[in-house]
Amino acid sequence: MLRGAAMELKEEPMLGALLTAVLMVLPFAGPGTNHVVDDPFTSARTSWYRDAGFGMFIHFGAYSQLEGEYKRSDGSVCQDAEWIMNKCKVPVNEYEKLVKSFNPSQFDAKAVVGTAKAAGQKYIVITSKHHDGYAMWPTKVNKWNLRDHSSFDKQRDILRELKQEADRQGIKFGLYYSTWDWHDPDARNAATFGKYKARMKAQLTELIDNYDPAVLWFDGDWDTDNPPNPWTKQDGAELEDYLRAASPELVINNRISKRAPGVKERRVVDGDFGTPEQTFPSAPIDGQLWESCMTIPKKWGFAKWDTNFKDSKTLTRNLLDITSRGGNYLLNVGPDKLGRIPAPEAERLRAMGSWLSANGQGATVYGAEAAGLVADPAWGAVAQHGNKLYLSVYDWANSLHLKALEPFDVTAARVLGSAQAVTVSKAGDGIDVKPSGAKTSDVASVIELTVKSEVAAPAGTGNGLSVDYFPTSDWTGTPTHRVDPTINFAWRFDGSPAPNIAADHFSARWTGFVQPRFSDTYTFTTVSDDLVRVWIDGKLVVDASSPHQVRVDKGTIALQSGRKYSIKVEYAETVGEAFMKLIWSSPNTTQQIVPKGQLYSS
Repeated sequence: MLRGAAMELKEEPMLGALLTAVLMVLPFAGPGTNHVVDDPFTSARTSWYRDAGFGMFIHFGAYSQLEGEYKRSDGSVCQDAEWIMNKCKVPVNEYEKLVKSFNPSQFDAKAVVGTAKAAGQKYIVITSKHHDGYAMWPTKVNKWNLRDHSSFDKQRDILRELKQEADRQGIKFGLYYSTWDWHDPDARNAATFGKYKARMKAQLTELIDNYDPAVLWFDGDWDTDNPPNPWTKQDGAELEDYLRAASPELVINNRISKRAPGVKERRVVDGDFGTPEQTFPSAPIDGQLWESCMTIPKKWGFAKWDTNFKDSKTLTRNLLDITSRGGNYLLNVGPDKLGRIPAPEAERLRAMGSWLSANGQGATVYGAEAAGLVADPAWGAVAQHGNKLYLSVYDWANSLHLKALEPFDVTAARVLGSAQAVTVSKAGDGIDVKPSGAKTSDVASVIELTVKSEVAAPAGTGNGLSVDYFPTSDWTGTPTHRVDPTINFAWRFDGSPAPNIAADHFSARWTGFVQPRFSDTYTFTTVSDDLVRVWIDGKLVVDASSPHQVRVDKGTIALQSGRKYSIKVEYAETVGEAFMKLIWSSPNTTQQIVPKGQLYSS
């Protein structure tokens, strides 16, 4: 806890210096834990998630009973949806009375999963417990749940029904869970928060044991006093460890942790994937897998007045923009109080599925990656799948220009769903693609290019990098020497895994050689806390030498395939958490931790 406190005080020099001085004389040391379990960019554990591209979010809970409106005793009406208890200041006892009549008797798992299937969605994430604390399964932890506090059939379990149907239809099943809780008094009381955490852990154990989710999607990671939220980064790290031990194949989002007060962005070191909300980035995100979660109308939960639905063209183009930048699209539906997906939402989802299933156009999404060979065009989106580029054209024209980021040849070109000829010619900084006929869709017409780029050099046979760990944060003193297969660790609050490496005030210097498989301009990306520098072939490529909290830094350098280049990485840790990742990417190499086979200790 003291190390974490010192980290939070980096912006308060006097207090931070005082606490650091105290910490220097305390006997903190390993063995701790490397909380990194693998490289999510390449691991088998996350492969289904990376390939899926498109999922269904389901916000459904006690709040659905109010249909977006709360009538106060004075006759005035307050509108909201999933936040209605909080935003409309509904007293707990009154909220409980309103929820008692909740009866989603028309919830039909087959219809819900069937809608996702028709939409082309590959996974489902449903709210098992939102911020109001209400459990949508028959939890044994409390009575504030769908079985014990509703008018719903006590013999039914909608999570089990949905899980069984998802398995039957071949769709991955995931669960949302809020660590913030407006209902449990211990959840907002720092003195008794441990009791709430124990109950929360018990509920999550029930969810894992009873429903075997592929994804756990956490929420409630912000600092607030309405009501207070005592959750900490330490709590998040502890819970993540617990869950990974309970279910090693789990995919977990970054909201399991806690954002610093006043900070909007979530950290790239927590969980497996980032979660931009109601928006998506204009370029691939560095340092972490990512997924944009968005709604079809405005609100997440059902509100009868919330009828401004985005059209299916906009939603489909959002999907194409997101997947072409390496992300997933988690698109929400909000069932009504009876458990039915609103017809306008279902209609739009089916329209998206119709587009994806036509002419093999799903190749733009499923298993697709950001197209490193070309720049993102103004007229649409480009995704890559193996040796194919898929051009989703929103603004159809008789000539479409693509800026090339690396040389490649086009060996074949066609418009999916059309027999029209397509010619490709080199032009300026890239190529011109010229279809000869009309567009095939008002949403997006897809041109498939078969490309031939550089053949990869054989995979390397490296063993990792030599490293010296020093007992100080300035690379002095007698080091501990070893070989690290990769640079990929999260030692968090409990120190290093090795008893001879200090928990705080240490530094490391990795040396050896790195061997690229393509002749490309490589981007080396570091995710670090506290400071790092990277040299390739004597050139300083990344310089993040001022102390900082978790940060992403990057630099580029041109490298030739098969050649071994000298590499030196220096890292230093003062106090708090210790994170370090060394990632590379290039037009022919997807973002990943620099693999062991391409690193040589000598």
